Amino acid sequence: MSDPNPTGDLRRVGRDPAAFEVFYRRHVETVGRFVARRVDDPHTAADLTAEVFVAVIESADRYRPDLGSERGWLFGVARNVIAAEHRRVARELRATGRAAGRRQLDPDDVVRLEERIDAEAAARRTYQALRDVPEKTRALLELVGVDGLPVAEAASALGMSPVAARVRLHRARRLVRLVLSRPESVLV
Repeated sequence: MSDPNPTGDLRRVGRDPAAFEVFYRRHVETVGRFVARRVDDPHTAADLTAEVFVAVIESADRYRPDLGSERGWLFGVARNVIAAEHRRVARELRATGRAAGRRQLDPDDVVRLEERIDAEAAARRTYQALRDVPEKTRALLELVGVDGLPVAEAASALGMSPVAARVRLHRARRLVRLVLSRPESVLV
């Protein structure tokens, strides 16, 4: 199942400002929620959301519809941007022993991002509970259970077969139910 693409060819997004604007407006809220579930700082959430769309412009010409939907591809881009940020922060913390600088946000932006981050608190609790699950299995569970991709598209985005994805998904869901049935204080 492919996402409808009113701009015609997603590859145009990288070179046609009007096509990019349509794409951006259609996906910015979804990407913002995706990022907010994975970070807990409003400045970082705003920066990473913007970086996802910069990465879209830079890589739109490499989109292959035969490998999955536009939305699945976008989630893959977002995952890569977030992972790169986590690696960058880890390197910087190791090298300097202090947090990175922040750009200034308007107070209204901070309030809006704090509300989004608060709204995603339950999802962050789930991520914390699943910290020992292998990364690829966790990513599969997120793409299917949280972001709504069909199993086959999530499997393709992660480079695994649909059969392997279904097995991993079954095991991960069983683990999620077990972990979330515990009181919140047990997870801390």
